[in-house]
Amino acid sequence: MAYPQWLDPYDAEPFMLFSTSHLWAISLIAALIISMFLFRNWLCSLTSNKRRAIRMTMACVMFGCEIVLQLWYIYGDVWSLQTSLPLELCSLSLLLSALLLLTRSRLLHSALLFAGIAGALMAIVTPNLGYAYAHFRFIQFFTAHACIILALLYMTWVEQLRPSWRSVLVSMIFVNVAALIVYGVDVVLDANYMFLRHKPDTPSVLDMLGPYPLYILGEEVLAVAMFSLMYVLLFAIPERLNNRVKRGKSSAL
Repeated sequence: MAYPQWLDPYDAEPFMLFSTSHLWAISLIAALIISMFLFRNWLCSLTSNKRRAIRMTMACVMFGCEIVLQLWYIYGDVWSLQTSLPLELCSLSLLLSALLLLTRSRLLHSALLFAGIAGALMAIVTPNLGYAYAHFRFIQFFTAHACIILALLYMTWVEQLRPSWRSVLVSMIFVNVAALIVYGVDVVLDANYMFLRHKPDTPSVLDMLGPYPLYILGEEVLAVAMFSLMYVLLFAIPERLNNRVKRGKSSAL
């Protein structure tokens, strides 16, 4: 069967780490994150119905990212139990973040905030991807991972679901419970979801964490460090500075 080049699962230009298209994708995602931060107050001022419409639209895009990926697997005759189930950390984060947008669950927010953002960021910087721009898989990959970050930040900055140190703990629990369940699936299916049985074939952060199975312990340490650093830099310090400014204005009055 002859496939259009942008959908061909077999004969496509390979992805190159830090190629021009990769750097453009990183830059565009960074611009979207910065734009959401700059316009967060305007988004907060919208009516509840408009904010609900934004959440529903984002959720539909996120569910759509996974649906079209599954359809592409089937279309290209590459779907398999060993590689195509949505059991990678970012796939789980994508679907659960979409559910968060619909439910506004504080528990889901705490579980996903740091795990979802950290996982998506690492995937964006060092993608486990075999297709270059403008292949469908390239566009779907970066769209899905950008949506994870944007959805979680939207729920934090606009819907005001504020994290705490408890969120770091809940995120770690979520990652480990998910890994335990997925590892059981890996053993049964002889698969490697979440890279729990060996490292990916493409370059990744795992290459710096030692051989199997030591890199899994390294991932635990890295996750705790990243989640804690993200909380301190993105939330604890800005909140403390904001409180000082408020106290200064109050004393001036």
